[in-house]
Amino acid sequence: MTTIIRDPAKLFAPATVLVEHRADGSRVLRSPMPLGAVPDKLGQSLERWAAEAPERTFMAERGANGEWVRLSYAETLVRVRAVGTWLLGQNLSVNRPVVVLSDNSVEHAVLMLAAMHVGVPVSAISQAYSLVSKDFAKLKSNIEHITPGVIFVENHARFAPALAAIAPLHDGVVVAGSAGGAGEGAVPFSTLLERTDAAAVDAAYAAVNGDTIAKFLFTSGSVGAPKAVINTQHMICSNQQAKAQIWPFLEQNPPVVVDWLPWSHTFGSNHNFNMVLRNGGTMYLDTGKPAPGAFETSLKNLRDISPTIYLNVPRGFDMLVSALHEDVSLREAFFKNLQVIFYAAAALPQHLYDEINRLSMETLGVHVPLVSGWGSTETAPLCTDSHFAPERSGVIGIPIPGTELKLVPSADKMEVRVRGHNVMPGYWKLPELSKAAFDEEGFYQIGDAVEFVDSARPQKGLLFDGRVGEDFKLVTGTWVHVGSLRMKGLDALVPMAQDIVVTGHNGDEIGFLIFPNVPELRKLSANLPADAPVEVLLRQPSVRAMVARGLATLKKSGGGSAGYAARAMVLVEPPSIDAGEITDKGYINQRLVLTRRADLVMRLHSEQPDEDVILLPAGKA
Repeated sequence: MTTIIRDPAKLFAPATVLVEHRADGSRVLRSPMPLGAVPDKLGQSLERWAAEAPERTFMAERGANGEWVRLSYAETLVRVRAVGTWLLGQNLSVNRPVVVLSDNSVEHAVLMLAAMHVGVPVSAISQAYSLVSKDFAKLKSNIEHITPGVIFVENHARFAPALAAIAPLHDGVVVAGSAGGAGEGAVPFSTLLERTDAAAVDAAYAAVNGDTIAKFLFTSGSVGAPKAVINTQHMICSNQQAKAQIWPFLEQNPPVVVDWLPWSHTFGSNHNFNMVLRNGGTMYLDTGKPAPGAFETSLKNLRDISPTIYLNVPRGFDMLVSALHEDVSLREAFFKNLQVIFYAAAALPQHLYDEINRLSMETLGVHVPLVSGWGSTETAPLCTDSHFAPERSGVIGIPIPGTELKLVPSADKMEVRVRGHNVMPGYWKLPELSKAAFDEEGFYQIGDAVEFVDSARPQKGLLFDGRVGEDFKLVTGTWVHVGSLRMKGLDALVPMAQDIVVTGHNGDEIGFLIFPNVPELRKLSANLPADAPVEVLLRQPSVRAMVARGLATLKKSGGGSAGYAARAMVLVEPPSIDAGEITDKGYINQRLVLTRRADLVMRLHSEQPDEDVILLPAGKA
C-alpha cells in the first residue's frame, strides 16, 4: 500500500543554491547537488520497468464503451519492438522523421517510443494546426521544414482535410490509428504490430546514444515564427535524472497521473510523460481539456482516478477550482491521494493559488504542496523547480542539478540565460538562428526575466518577471512590467477576465484588452437568454460595471502610473490560433495580439473613446 506523503521536507530534496557574483553585475546560480549518472536513452526506462514491474499499468485510455483500457509495461515494450521493426523498413532518418498530427493516445505513445527506441526522431505537431486552423499555414510550414517519412493520425476521417492540404509537401507514408479507420492510401496502425525482427531492433537500439536526436519539437511561436527544436536523448534523460534527484519521492511512490497536456508541447511530453515513464508510474490519458464542452471529460476522469500528482496550466486550474467548489465528491476524489500539485506554462494568478490551498486544507486538513517550475522547449524543459513550499504564487524555484542560470541586468530587470545538460544544440536547419540563440559563454538566451523572492535568501527561489521584450515605457519614461501587471489585473478582474493584454506603448497611460470569461459572465447575467450573442452579453451594464470596479481595485493596490490601467476594452473575438495569438495550452502571445488588433489599441487609447471603452471611474485615476 502506497503511503501518501505531503510534507515538503519528506517529498523534496533540500532547497539550496550557489550564487556567483560577477563584476559586471551579473550573477550565476547553480545547484550544489551534482547531476547523477544520466542514461544513454529513454528506452532504458521502458526496458527496466518491463523487467521489474511487467504487469504494472503504464498507460490507460478509455475505450469505445467508456471503460479504461490498460497497457502494461511488458505489453508496451512488445508493441514498441514490433512498431520499431516496421519503422526500420521505411527509410527513415533525421531527414525523414516520424510526424504525429493527432493528440495523445496509446497508439501515439507506442509510435513515439518506438521511433526513439530505434533512433528515428519523432515530431508531434499541435493538433490545433490540423483541426482548428482554417488555412493550415503553420502545419504546411512545419511539414516543409522537417520532410516527414511517416505521418500518423489517430482518426483518418477527422484529419482528411489537413492531410489533403499537406499531401504535395511530402512523400511519407500515412498511418491511420484505430479511432477512425484507414482512408484510401493509409496504412492501418495494426499493420505496424504484425511482426518483430528482434535482431534488427536490438541493433538499432544499441546504436542510440545521448547525442541521438530524439525529437523535433516546434516552439509555440510566442517569440517569432515556430522553430523545430532539436531534443537529444541526453537532454530529455538528464532532465528526468535531475527531477528524480530533487523529487526523491518519485522513486519511492511511482506517480499516478491523469493528464491532458498535449505531447506536441514539452510540458506534456518531456516533463509529464517522461516523468511517469522514468519512475515506473501510470498515466491515464485524459481526452478532455480546459475548454467549454471539453472539460467535463477531464472532470469525469478525475472522479474516477485519484492522481498522486496533478499537473496543469493556469487555465485548467481556473476551471478546476470552479468545479471543485460545486462538487464535494469531486473534491474528495481529487485530493484523496494527491502528494503534489504542479502548474507551469504561465504564472498562476494569486487568487487561484490561494483558493487551491484553501480547498486542500478544507478537504484534507493539510496543504498539498502547490509548486511550479520554469523552462522552455529548448531546455527539455525544466531549468528551475520549486522543490519546497513557496510563500506565494509565481515562484519558479531554483536551478536543477546540471543546469546553470546567468542573471544579466537589462534595463531595470534581470534577464535570465541557461546553460546545462538540458539545453538544445540548436534549431533544425536554422544555423544562424541557432548561433544567435547563445551568448559568448554558451548560455541560451531565453528572453525571460526573473527576480529573487528574497535576494538575501536565494534559496527561497526566483519569481518569473515576464518576457524582456514585452515590457515598455510610458512617455514619462516609466517602465511598465507587463508580466506582473497582467497577473495583478487578472486578480482584480476576477471572475470576468480570462486573460489580459497590456497596452500603452509610448503613451501616457496603460490600457487593458480583456479576453472575457464568457461562461462565468453568462452565469452572472441571469437576465439574458443562455444563447444571447457575446456582443450583447459584454455590453451589459453589469459587465461594464464589473470592469470599472476591477480597474479601481487595481489602482488602489498602488504602484504608481505603471501599476494600473486607466481604460479597458472587452473583446468579442476570442484569440486566434491561426494568427498565433494563443497556443492550445492557453498561453496568450501579447505581441501578436497587439499587432493583429492594432485598430482596437488605437480605439482604446483615443482621446475621445467610443462606447466600447471602459474608463477608470472618475476620481480614481
